[in-house]
Amino acid sequence: MRIVTEITDTTEVPEPGRSSDDKKPRRGGKRGKKGPLARLALFYRQIVAELRKVVWPSRKQLSTYATVVIVFVIIMIGLVTVLDYGFTEGVKFLLG
Repeated sequence: MRIVTEITDTTEVPEPGRSSDDKKPRRGGKRGKKGPLARLALFYRQIVAELRKVVWPSRKQLSTYATVVIVFVIIMIGLVTVLDYGFTEGVKFLLG
């Protein structure tokens, strides 16, 4: 007994509720019927809603984070300075 399966090289995934043979262009639904100002207002409301979900750091956390970043940047500046000076002196030694 042989079972034959068909394998296709397509990456198309049909939308839920629609068959892959349905080639009608999809309309925008409710979003497609709104004007540009209504869409802009919706976008603004969505931004405000997302910003309300953000967990903002306290003043103490913010100062701690800022201090860590500043210290890290100072360390990296020092490291790059030392490497730059070392390479400069090495090139001066090699090239005279």
